[in-house]
Amino acid sequence: MIAKIVLLILFFAVMITIGVMTRKKTKDVEGFVLGGRTAGPWLTAFGYGTSYFSAVVFVGYAGQFGYKYGMSATWVGIGNAVLGSLLAWMVLGRRTRVMTKHMDSRTMPDFFGKRFDSNALKVTAALISFLFLIPYTSSVYNGLSRLFGMAFDVPYKVCVVVMAALTCVYVILGGYMATVVNDFVQGIIMLFGISTVVLAVLNSNGGFLNALTTLSQYESDLPVTQGMQGAFISFFGPDPLNLLGVVVLTSLGTWGLPQMVGKFYAIKDERSIKAGTVISTFFAVVVAGGCYFLGGFARLYSSNPAIYKEDGSVIYDAIVPEMLATLPDVLIGIVIVLVLSASMSTLSSLVLTSSSSVTLDLISHVKKDLEEKSQLLIMRVLLVVFIILSVVIALNPPTFIAQLMGYSWGALAGSFLAPFLYGLYWKKTTPAAVWACFISGVGITVSNMLLHYIKSPINAGAFTMLAGLVLIPVVSLITPKMDDAKVDQCFAGYSDKVVVERRYSLEENEDEAEESR
Repeated sequence: MIAKIVLLILFFAVMITIGVMTRKKTKDVEGFVLGGRTAGPWLTAFGYGTSYFSAVVFVGYAGQFGYKYGMSATWVGIGNAVLGSLLAWMVLGRRTRVMTKHMDSRTMPDFFGKRFDSNALKVTAALISFLFLIPYTSSVYNGLSRLFGMAFDVPYKVCVVVMAALTCVYVILGGYMATVVNDFVQGIIMLFGISTVVLAVLNSNGGFLNALTTLSQYESDLPVTQGMQGAFISFFGPDPLNLLGVVVLTSLGTWGLPQMVGKFYAIKDERSIKAGTVISTFFAVVVAGGCYFLGGFARLYSSNPAIYKEDGSVIYDAIVPEMLATLPDVLIGIVIVLVLSASMSTLSSLVLTSSSSVTLDLISHVKKDLEEKSQLLIMRVLLVVFIILSVVIALNPPTFIAQLMGYSWGALAGSFLAPFLYGLYWKKTTPAAVWACFISGVGITVSNMLLHYIKSPINAGAFTMLAGLVLIPVVSLITPKMDDAKVDQCFAGYSDKVVVERRYSLEENEDEAEESR
């Protein structure tokens, strides 16, 4: 117990110290929201990764999908690394940084407003962000309750309040830079923690081969492969189609989440993009791959009564804590700090995104002469308000609290992914197409919450994203085009001439270029 408490105290002290040390970066709105667009590759990459993977992934999704799909759940981690990190950086990173800087855009709603010359789109995007980021924020707390109960016998309410208060303090003090510097520290903890936990759990089950052999003897209880032995160690698992839906939502979804895309706004330079792409992908391979690989052995704990409700249904959030319950105290302490790191990094990114969107895109739209100091004050106040709202929801969760992340991702990514992607690359994208995507993303998500015509919120979210990718080009081709001059102005940043040192750029005809000089 002493070791676990010492680890927590050290963790909390580091977080607050970083918040104090980064205060000088928060003197203006640009500094508070984007750190002055000076974040290097390590800070940006770790900020992206830690915002991506919260306690929901480590405790909830790893246990749920590992139990359902066995070792094939590792495909989710691979998809997160390749599609959610590598391709996201390659496709969105540079163009997002260039266009948002050129248009002086600080948030995703602001991007829609300036790119499509529509204040109505900006306000609507800000409202969608506010409505669906808050329940997403609440879901972040879920993974903490059982782990803290196991390790400290501390009530869930105390865990939630302490984590929220600590996050609130360091984000208010240091803004974006406090968030990404803390993300870097938390990311290192996550890398070390997940690697250690995977090895420890495998060792407690007799090693990798023995654990795999035992897992192969379990019969599938899913309708697709009911009664089949070895399904949980097969290449695509017992239910490939639903597994694909999970991969799409949790991987492609990051392309349309404001708190994720916002990391690209703040990148420092070209070298940061190249290095950040590699670092972020490596981080995702270890953390996401490790989480879902660990969850793949969930069936080995199916004889434990602690993972079942009285009616016999599985408590997915209880699986990973039970896997860890027999580990040494020092390892449990590391896991606690790991889950705290995952949760607080995601939480800080979410509340900063929410407060900046409402302040810059809603309040500043109504009161156009709002001074910069007033904007900073409002953002800090709203940051506290958003954390309080998320705590209230987390302490009094609705019946579908376990599905909040799926619904939130579906609505946000379903609304924003396609308009943002096409807006960066395709000049012919029209405001009407963006409106169609907003309506589709929110409409499908909300109607499915009420009617459940798509049983899985995960599959529903994946469907909304794919529908948006089709809607944008179809609607754009049949609706009025934007003024060419305004569109060209948005894309003008891509044509700016830049000069770089030779070590960062090779020319095709170096001799000719040298002679021309």
